[in-house]
Amino acid sequence: MPAPIVFEGVHASFVITRPAHHVVLMTISGRDAGEHGDAPMRALEKELTAGAFALFIDARKTSGASIDVSNVWARWLRTHRDSLHRVHMLTGTKFVQLTADFVRRFSELGDSMLVYTDGAAFDDALATATRS
Repeated sequence: MPAPIVFEGVHASFVITRPAHHVVLMTISGRDAGEHGDAPMRALEKELTAGAFALFIDARKTSGASIDVSNVWARWLRTHRDSLHRVHMLTGTKFVQLTADFVRRFSELGDSMLVYTDGAAFDDALATATRS
């Protein structure tokens, strides 16, 4: 598998990996206030050149995202929803869960985006996706 793509910042970090050809995992830590600009989205777009994939977002160590950042992510997901098999997002707090629900509605992903509050269920779904 290719080397991880890492964005380290003062407030947030992103790590993007591809554990299987059809699976991309993005792990977010900290509070995303947009310090990385659109670099994580451009990295995901580059991953899309290899073909559609299921996107797993591990946000269990995320304290939140600004409203502007949430809007940008929702627009990106809406634009690329036909290239994503499914979006799985693990939240670690009620605030991040509410933000994820907003992103799901605004991006018009509906049932194509699953929001998890249970880390074990998310980890199981990721393990199943990487095996299939």
